[in-house]
Amino acid sequence: MKPKLTIIILIFILVITGWLFLDWWIALPQDLTANYVGRQTCTSCHNNQNLLWQQSDHDLAMDLATEEFVVGDFNNITFEHHGITSRMFTKEGRYFVETEGPDGKQAEFEVKYVIGYRPLQQYMAELEKGDIQVLPVSWDTEKKEWFFANPDKPFGPSDPLHWTGSAQNWNHMCAECHTTNYAKNFDLKTKTYHSTFNEMDVSCESCHGPGSIHVKIANSSSVFWDRHHGYGLAQLKGENPKTELETCAPCHSRRRRLKEGFHPGDRYDDFYQLSLLEENLYHADGQINEEVYVYGSFLQSMMHRKGVRCTNCHDPHTTRLKFKGNRLCTQCHVPAKYDTPSHHHHKVESKGALCVECHMPDKKFMVVDPRRDHSLRVPRPDLTISIGTPNACNQCHTKEKETAQWASNAVEKWYGTKRRETRHYGEIIADGRSRIPHAESELVALAKDRKNAGSIVRATAISILATSYSGENVWKAIQKAFKDRDPIVRTAATRFFENMQPNSQEEAEQFKEVLFPLLNDISRSVRVEATRLCTSFPTQMFSKTEQKLLDLRLKEYKATLKVDNDQSGSHMGLGILYHSLGNIESTIHEYEIAKELEPALAGPRSNLAQIFEGMQKPEKVKKLRQEELELLKRDSKLLPDNAPIHYRLGLLYYLLSDLEHAEGAISQAVKLAPSNPEFRFMLTLLYEKMGKMEKAKEHLQKLIRLQPENRKYRQMEQKFKQSR
Repeated sequence: MKPKLTIIILIFILVITGWLFLDWWIALPQDLTANYVGRQTCTSCHNNQNLLWQQSDHDLAMDLATEEFVVGDFNNITFEHHGITSRMFTKEGRYFVETEGPDGKQAEFEVKYVIGYRPLQQYMAELEKGDIQVLPVSWDTEKKEWFFANPDKPFGPSDPLHWTGSAQNWNHMCAECHTTNYAKNFDLKTKTYHSTFNEMDVSCESCHGPGSIHVKIANSSSVFWDRHHGYGLAQLKGENPKTELETCAPCHSRRRRLKEGFHPGDRYDDFYQLSLLEENLYHADGQINEEVYVYGSFLQSMMHRKGVRCTNCHDPHTTRLKFKGNRLCTQCHVPAKYDTPSHHHHKVESKGALCVECHMPDKKFMVVDPRRDHSLRVPRPDLTISIGTPNACNQCHTKEKETAQWASNAVEKWYGTKRRETRHYGEIIADGRSRIPHAESELVALAKDRKNAGSIVRATAISILATSYSGENVWKAIQKAFKDRDPIVRTAATRFFENMQPNSQEEAEQFKEVLFPLLNDISRSVRVEATRLCTSFPTQMFSKTEQKLLDLRLKEYKATLKVDNDQSGSHMGLGILYHSLGNIESTIHEYEIAKELEPALAGPRSNLAQIFEGMQKPEKVKKLRQEELELLKRDSKLLPDNAPIHYRLGLLYYLLSDLEHAEGAISQAVKLAPSNPEFRFMLTLLYEKMGKMEKAKEHLQKLIRLQPENRKYRQMEQKFKQSR
């Protein structure tokens, strides 16, 4: 090759290399904000994905009530439920439901929107002030008939579960997960919603994030994606499945909102606080009980710990399963070992031979909607015997002889007894819920067991320890939990300080030393809980620098409460916060708002009465407590098995000096929750006040058996001995 040609080639290579480097180097600003561009913009390049998405559950999440989308029979059909008659009809091409309105009278309501399609469709009407409510009648799209999604009898329009109540409010309960880029925009002064969204349905940008940066990069002449923003969307296909899981989680989890504006790629725990395996939501072994959706279940599974993600099983655009039958599971599990009678012990192609029937049993919600349990567990009929949890075997086998013991014997015969050698976390949680003393050490061990227990299980163990046990081992476990890498565990550990009254200045300093550093935690979920609890410490405990940080975090915590400023509970939280800060005027203001937003809700009046009692306003106190009494009497009849309601009723009777009725209500609470130390301790104090010392001593001894190291109980024991 001639030298001149060589030089030309080298120059060409250098020019191309320099141009490529310059092309890569020139990038969009790092702080550039992405905006929503709409599905039509996406489909210009991604039409195949759009075609798959059409008619999916995400596509049918919400639509206008037009002939194209309404599937229910509105041909002047009447339907009666618990004495309430609803009539579905059309008028001038529009759809209407005549039913009981917010004032208790029959009225016509125009259907403005529909939600869902499979296996039911619901209908929504717009009331005053932008308030959109889910009408009481729903259409079963399989049976082709009307039904009530809430089968219980409502106690009237003031019932939160009445279709005009807060629990059926679209703006708060439904909209975020049935639209794209939803903002509630509730004006507290006028009690008006100005809700907005970019698109009805769960559209492209709900899962991929706002697309303006992606479009800008894609339409550029660069041969590279942007070095700052990648391809301008959430990295859902990365090696770490967390981004994908936490993109799906907001709409597929039971949680509390902490902040608006979640985008795919954001940290879940910065915007939401996941519910733990609470007694009213999950069975002790973590199986679904109430409507908890799937994320909390999946976090319990070995599949999650092995890195399985949603799209391993679900097509992200059609939202359907990738494969039918057992082929879905045999993507990973060898068919010759698992898809055979030697493993499942049922006839081939029978219902019992399906993996999901044993490992993902379903439960119906909203009457007709079966949801599969995503904890992907091994059937354990032996736990049905020991702790009363349901099992997959007896969901199908229901004949008289097919008992849980019968199923347990069969499982033991097929698979041996090895699984029983290690205590299931459900047994430990069940004992913990019952405050059984020996469960303490097992809960401590469970909280550490990252290999065999999911983060939500470990967090639940810490939560039970924090709220039901005491002593040095518990304190050490709590301190260790504060350093856990999972924010859900750190958040649960803060519960240790709920209602905690330090016994000395030294102990208060010790608590502060552990709690205060959490104000700088990377997770908003942890920070806001730590902030709330730090407000209970005297201000003189904080230096000027610490107080400055606490004030900053208080702004964040207040903003968290105001996310749902249309809900009474948020204003109750604000009232409690202002009370702890000594701002009585703001405390009263927030409790009054809470009462105004949900007049039929028990709670705000009791808190207000406590404030007015301190202000020496007995007439206001008496009036509020009498009103609260009627609400709690109503609730105790509607929910006769709810121990906390009976307890609150008993306390109210006590404050009204009706000791006889107080004894009856608190005794009922103790009967329903015999291992709850708070309920039994109050009953002990009540018996002492009533002069029924033998009963007081009897319950005190039960308390000591529950918590042998509790100083408060031991001090009372000494007091009783000295008073002989």
